[in-house]
Amino acid sequence: MPERDPILITGAAGEIGAVSRTMVEMLLEQGYPVRAFVRRDDERAQSLRQAGAEIFVGDLLNIADVTAALKGCRRIYFSMSLSPYYTDAVALMAAAARAKGDIEVFVNISEYEQSFMTLEKMTAPEEERRAWLGGLIADWSPQQRAHWVAEQMLDWSGVPTVNVRAAMFVENPILTWFALASLGNGELRLPFGDQPLAPIAGYDVAELCAKILVDPAPHLSKSYDLTGPELKDMHGYAQDYEAVLGRPVAYVPEDVETWNKTYVDSALSELPHTAEHLKTLTRLMSGGGYGGITDQLETLLGRPPKTVRWALENNPRLRTMIAN
Repeated sequence: MPERDPILITGAAGEIGAVSRTMVEMLLEQGYPVRAFVRRDDERAQSLRQAGAEIFVGDLLNIADVTAALKGCRRIYFSMSLSPYYTDAVALMAAAARAKGDIEVFVNISEYEQSFMTLEKMTAPEEERRAWLGGLIADWSPQQRAHWVAEQMLDWSGVPTVNVRAAMFVENPILTWFALASLGNGELRLPFGDQPLAPIAGYDVAELCAKILVDPAPHLSKSYDLTGPELKDMHGYAQDYEAVLGRPVAYVPEDVETWNKTYVDSALSELPHTAEHLKTLTRLMSGGGYGGITDQLETLLGRPPKTVRWALENNPRLRTMIAN
């Protein structure tokens, strides 16, 4: 068998959804060499190294680092944590990939909101935008706009791209980190009223992205809008938390602005970009501007998506809570 080129995975040490880390493991198990791009050579990088990945330590905002990381690679998975410099990083990676000239696929992890962030809607009168977005907001967050711009740039670049637009992860801080305090009291306190949602497990996104990287040809120039398998309200999801924790859990709806102030502002005061994105998400979802479900993931993977209950059962934070 000829030697395979390494697959470049950025955001490999990230925690939310652990998509990059899970992809590294999946690709290594299938015999594909992986180059994991990390910001720091810490214990998470060491864990990836022990799993068999080649570690590249660099800065996604440094074109020299990005170019060096691409050396010998022809397949890219791009992910980056929430950042006001997100579009800069995508532009640098796209420029380096275009200059390299032999890239086979650029898998771009995007957001579900991109499925309805059309130019027409973004430039419509404010009241129309507000109506489309559920009534509580008239504009998308800076991070959501960054993902929209990123998709445009990748299209303009000519680099063969696949956009993977995932719904909110079950592992999102909104559903895990911020929920833990109230779960300890048997309450799931979230600001979504009776709006139905279909969160997706990070594992499913990782499996699909790995599948695309292994065999990119059928997916080139496509965008996939992915959700979880169930569209239900938080009363329904409270039953999932209850089953996983083994104790009664009741959903307690909260006012969205009160919840944002209590949880998001207090926890993320030093990360205003991240805070603004999460607050926009809660307003979008509580207003009903984020509903809907697709069957694309089941069609692509040939199996139903993992349930929210499965994702909660495999969430390290909730496992720790159960153990305690």
